[in-house]
Amino acid sequence: MPSDSLPDDPEILKAMLLAERCESERLCQIIKELQRHRFGRRAETQREEQMLLGLEDVEQVAACGEAEQDARAPEGRVTRARNRRINRGALPAHLPRIEVVVDIDAKTCPCCKGKLHRIGEDKSERLDLVPAQFRILVTRRPK
Repeated sequence: MPSDSLPDDPEILKAMLLAERCESERLCQIIKELQRHRFGRRAETQREEQMLLGLEDVEQVAACGEAEQDARAPEGRVTRARNRRINRGALPAHLPRIEVVVDIDAKTCPCCKGKLHRIGEDKSERLDLVPAQFRILVTRRPK
């Protein structure tokens, strides 16, 4: 706006200044919202591997603290170990179990052509949620 077209009345000038300030604040708010949209929370998220690196440091500090406690008071180590094992792998027995056996097709040895025999197996259980029904999937992997 050219300076010669400005009014001489101070009240009108104040009103014009306030209007320009309001417009400036509105435009600044729009810029902030656009920046938040462009560079906001989604852009600041980290990959899972990166977050695990940060947690690894915390776990190492906690492990060092537990090791120092074990060195000072060995009787506390037994109780902490017992607490860690509470309910590990103890899924309720009343839930139905569906067993899946993951086995090989050929039961003969590729070298000597003799019959293969089982030397053991790994067994894992995990809780599976079917809508309105719980069941346990048991996976066996013969060795």
